[in-house]
Amino acid sequence: MSFNWKKLQNGSDIRGVAIDGVQGEPVNLFPETVSTLGQVFVQWLKKRLNKENITIAVGTDSRLSGPELKKALLEGITNTGAGALDCGMASTPAMFMTTITPPFNADGAIMLTASHLPYNRNGMKFFTKDGGLEKSDITELLEMAEKHTPVKAEKNGKIEEVDFISVYSEILADKIKKAVNAEDFDHPLKGFRIVVDAGNGAGGFYATKVLAKLGAYTQDSQFLEPDGTFPNHIPNPENSEAMASICSAVKEHKADLGIIFDTDVDRAAVVDSKGNAISRNELVALSAAIVLDENPGTTIVTDSITSDGLTWFINEHLGGKHHRFKRGYKNVINEAIRLNNEGEECHLAIETSGHAAMKENFFLDDGAYLATKIVIKMAQLRKVHRTLESLIDDLPRPAESKEYRLKILEEDFKTAGERVITELEEFAKKTEGWEIVQPNYEGIRISCTNESEKGWFLMRLSLHDPVIPINIESDIEGGVNNIASKLIEFLKDKSYLDISPFLN
Repeated sequence: MSFNWKKLQNGSDIRGVAIDGVQGEPVNLFPETVSTLGQVFVQWLKKRLNKENITIAVGTDSRLSGPELKKALLEGITNTGAGALDCGMASTPAMFMTTITPPFNADGAIMLTASHLPYNRNGMKFFTKDGGLEKSDITELLEMAEKHTPVKAEKNGKIEEVDFISVYSEILADKIKKAVNAEDFDHPLKGFRIVVDAGNGAGGFYATKVLAKLGAYTQDSQFLEPDGTFPNHIPNPENSEAMASICSAVKEHKADLGIIFDTDVDRAAVVDSKGNAISRNELVALSAAIVLDENPGTTIVTDSITSDGLTWFINEHLGGKHHRFKRGYKNVINEAIRLNNEGEECHLAIETSGHAAMKENFFLDDGAYLATKIVIKMAQLRKVHRTLESLIDDLPRPAESKEYRLKILEEDFKTAGERVITELEEFAKKTEGWEIVQPNYEGIRISCTNESEKGWFLMRLSLHDPVIPINIESDIEGGVNNIASKLIEFLKDKSYLDISPFLN
């Protein structure tokens, strides 16, 4: 049987179809597949760590395929003689923490998750004490799996069941207690009403095991019950329906704060006390305000689609340094690590998707940790009669913003996409009022200074798909359409592009 292992790679993760039921999406992530990947991860760790006795922690989110895949994964690992920690339902960041938290100190960890993808998908995220595996590591694991022969040791390793999410919750709770230092030390959130939306993923623990134990009223929280069919909304802070749901709940219950997680809790967004979403640029701004208050002047690394107003807010208003980099949470995190290694202090790497990683937290993208920092700041501000949202009052908001996603119709989509970007650079040089922004690390970013435009746009190539996303913002009404109309003139003769999103 021919099996395409490479198709399972999604950047630095494994992603696949684990359940039948969606037309045109045949299963390619089988229990046997996961078992094999568990075995080769043991081999990979032995070689990397120069160590024979290996222990790997395993966790799942709420996906329907999780229990069966976890069973196969644990069997695969222990059949090699390695030990396994069965952490049950957990978050992706918690699985990393198993590698650095005594007495567990796992040599590696695997989280079974496909983030916010539909119910039929699942995947794997791998960790060592140094953090998440890189894209090149995943490629190596898949190449090993392709050649792998199943292993059966003389003696199976042991499986130990561990309630690690409770340990992890206690770490977060202790952080809040110490930072807020309330008169009632053990209940620093008493008097706060907080709504948590877990989207029926794995994040319900944050309401019950962290916030409620610290005195917060969390009984208005929604969709905390794990359900892999995701019946209420897509568990994704970037999804408009999901954000509308949490905003509505905060308004209805007159809460002080709303918190929404994705399925595996490595992303988050929040809602202020007026029911306004704090996501994307606003979330970056809020996080930057918190981090720069603690680390004046530090660099903030973001993805490429952040706004010009955010740059002003970080650089001029907060006194930090905005370093706009590429899309992709691993790209943003690795750039922050690189800057620190080269002597430029950087304490926050954050993508507008809600992935936020802090230097103080091992540059781990952790939605619950981000929420914890925000909850701490909210409690501290109340002592001086200020609100959380006051931290971003001065953030300039664009009058309009829109994203267009153009499909590339050629098979070699990467070459075609790069050709469009090169040609746009020449077009921009000849267009009055358009200035190419430098430095720029992804695609091409244009500042549009004409009175009828007053904005900017970024054209880039999607990380994985045959798509060219174009993000446009303008400070005036009608500005986005005026910028788009010039782009249509540029794109209309390119038959290998589907420009219908501009025309609808």
